[in-house]
Amino acid sequence: MNWNELLRLPATLLAILACIALLAALVQLLAARRHVHRRRHLAATGHVLLMLVLVIVTVFLAGLATTLRGYRFLSDEAPVVQIDSRILSPQRWDLILTWPDGSMRQVTLTGDDFQIDAIVLKWKLPAMLAGLPPLYRLDRLTGRYDDAGQETNAPRTVIDFNEAGQGDLLDLKKQFPSWLPEVDTVFGSGTFLPLVDGGHYEVSLMRTGALVARPDDATRQRIGQPMGE
Repeated sequence: MNWNELLRLPATLLAILACIALLAALVQLLAARRHVHRRRHLAATGHVLLMLVLVIVTVFLAGLATTLRGYRFLSDEAPVVQIDSRILSPQRWDLILTWPDGSMRQVTLTGDDFQIDAIVLKWKLPAMLAGLPPLYRLDRLTGRYDDAGQETNAPRTVIDFNEAGQGDLLDLKKQFPSWLPEVDTVFGSGTFLPLVDGGHYEVSLMRTGALVARPDDATRQRIGQPMGE
């Protein structure tokens, strides 16, 4: 990841700003000590007050950076994850998840389909006009049965991506709506596709917040074939 990509991540940018504010607070502390030694108490008081303000800003930015952990910017269409499937037994699958940064995860899923869900945050118009793009984070991957009755009774698999930071934006928006006045809405988006042996799928998220899953050509042909062929 280059610096341009790194600085686009909201949590990273906020963490950098928090560090800058903390350094500025330390500078004010040193200046206050210097004025105290020279018996300039009024000037020292001014530096102490400014230091306290910078400490509050540091805590706020650091807390917001923690809250935004796991969220990512949405471009016109952002790649989310690639999924490769291999059948282990009827309605039991081995999946390899490959993230855009190259990291991988192997999971076992039960069902006929995979379903992947994300949490999407969209800003109000002033923030959008200022160029602030929507954010998203993956929520979970689940197995899905084609038969509704089996969906009720058969074993289900839920894979939690656990990308939310402490004090996640979704929870904060529910509990303290006035704290995030520029947040227009936080909503869920999901998509599913049938699983086939040797399947390859690409999941992406559009700027509108719609999660999209696409099979490659070979997988699409297998999906269209009757079972057993």
